Amino acid sequence: MEIANKTSPFNRKAFILNFIMRIKKLGQDDPRRIAHSFKVALAITLVSMVYYLRPLYKGIGDAGVWAILTVVVVFEYTAGATLCKGMNRGLATLLAGVLGIGAKYLATLFGTKAEPIVLGFLVFLLVTSATFSRFIPHIKRRYDYGVLIFILTFSLVAVSGYRVDKILELAHQRLSTILIGGATCIVISLCVCPVWAGEDLHNLIVSNLEKLASFLEGFGGEIFEVPLEGDTVGGSNEPNKSFLTAYKSVLNSKATEESLANFAWWEPGHGKFRFSHPWKQYLKIGVLTRQCGYHIEALNGYLDAKFQASSEFSKRVQEPCTKMSSEAGKALKELSKSVKSFSYPSNCTTHLQTCQKAIDEVNTMLKASMVGEFDVLEIIPVITVASTLTEIVKCVETILVAIEELSKQAHFKESLNNAEKLQPHHGGAVASFDDHKEDDIDFVKVIIHKIPSESQKTEDNRG
Repeated sequence: MEIANKTSPFNRKAFILNFIMRIKKLGQDDPRRIAHSFKVALAITLVSMVYYLRPLYKGIGDAGVWAILTVVVVFEYTAGATLCKGMNRGLATLLAGVLGIGAKYLATLFGTKAEPIVLGFLVFLLVTSATFSRFIPHIKRRYDYGVLIFILTFSLVAVSGYRVDKILELAHQRLSTILIGGATCIVISLCVCPVWAGEDLHNLIVSNLEKLASFLEGFGGEIFEVPLEGDTVGGSNEPNKSFLTAYKSVLNSKATEESLANFAWWEPGHGKFRFSHPWKQYLKIGVLTRQCGYHIEALNGYLDAKFQASSEFSKRVQEPCTKMSSEAGKALKELSKSVKSFSYPSNCTTHLQTCQKAIDEVNTMLKASMVGEFDVLEIIPVITVASTLTEIVKCVETILVAIEELSKQAHFKESLNNAEKLQPHHGGAVASFDDHKEDDIDFVKVIIHKIPSESQKTEDNRG
C-alpha cells in the first residue's frame, strides 16, 4: 500500500506543481531571464531563414548551418558577454581564414610533394604560437575565446584546403554565415531588453557594501546582548537576523566581479555609464570590500562562540564598541548610496569622526583598566573584538578613498556643500587608528606582563 501511495496520481500532481513553482520563482527572481530566452529563440529563428528562404539558400548553401551554430555559442546573457564572444569569433574567423588561404597558396609554391609538409609545418607553428599566447594574462582575460576559434578555424581551413579546390568559395560562405549569426546576436542583445554587465557590476558593488553595513549596524546589539533565562522567541515574532549571514556572499564575489568587469569593457556607453567608464576601479573597491568582509568574518566567530558579553570588563567597553560598529555600518551605507546614485560621498566623514572618538574612548578605558582584577582569558576576547572593529574602521576609510577616486574618474555629480564636507577627511580631522598604534602596543605589553596569576593574588592578599 505504501508503494502504491508513493506512485499515486496525487504525488505526481504534487511533483508537477512543485516543479512549476520552482520555474515560476526562477523567473520572478530575475524577469530578465525570461526575456533572454525569447531573445535567443528570436535570433535562431531569424538566422534559420537562411535555410527556409530559397534565394538565401542558393547564395550560401549548406554553410548556413554555421550561422545557427554561431548564435548558439555566441549569444550570452549580458550584452558585454555577447559582444565579447561575437567580436572574438568574427575577427578570429576572418584572420584565421585569411592566414589559412595564404598558407594553402604558399604551400603550393613548393610543389605537390612538399605541399603537405609545408602545410603541416605552418599549422604546427601557428597553433603553437596561438596556444602559448593564451597564457598571457591580458589575452587570457579578453581574447581567450578568439584565440581558441582562431586555432580551430585555421586548422580546418588549412587541412580542408588541401583536398578542396574551391577553398575561396568555402571560406567566403563560412565567414559570411558566421558574420550573419554574430551580427544578429549583437543587434538583438543590444536593442531588445539589453542586460548590461556594467550595470550588474555596479549593482553588485552597491549590494556588497549594503550587506557589510547591515551586519555592522546590528553587530553591537547582538554581541553585547544579555539573554534572559527561559526567553525563547518563536513563531512569527522571531526577529529576522539574515543580516548576520548575508555578508558571506561578499567573500566569494571575486570571480563574478572580474567576469562582469571584463564583459563591461566591451560594452558601449549606456545610461550613466560612459564608454571609458573606470571598471578597474570597481575591482579595487571590490578587493577592499572583501578585506572588510574578512574582518567581519572574524567578528562573526565571536557570535558563534557565544561571546561572554555579560562580564564586567565587557560592559565597560560595550557602549564605545557598539558605537564604533554602528557608525562604521552607517558610513558604509552612505558609501553604497553615493555609488548607487552616482554622487560624491559627502556624509561619511561625520560617521568616521564618531568612530575615531569611540576608538579613543576604548583606548582610554583599556588603559584605565590595568588593575589586575580581571581574568586574562575573559578580557582578551573583548580586546580582540575592539581591535577588529578598529581595523574595520580603517577598511572603511580606505573604501571611502577608493570611492572618492571612482567619483572623480566617473564624473559623479557633486553637491554644493560637498567640498566643505570632504575637507575635514583630507585635512586630517579623522585620525587613523595608526596614530594610536604605539599606545596600543604598549598597552598589550602591559596586559601580558602586569596581570597577576591566581597564586600571585593570594600572596598579595596575605602580604
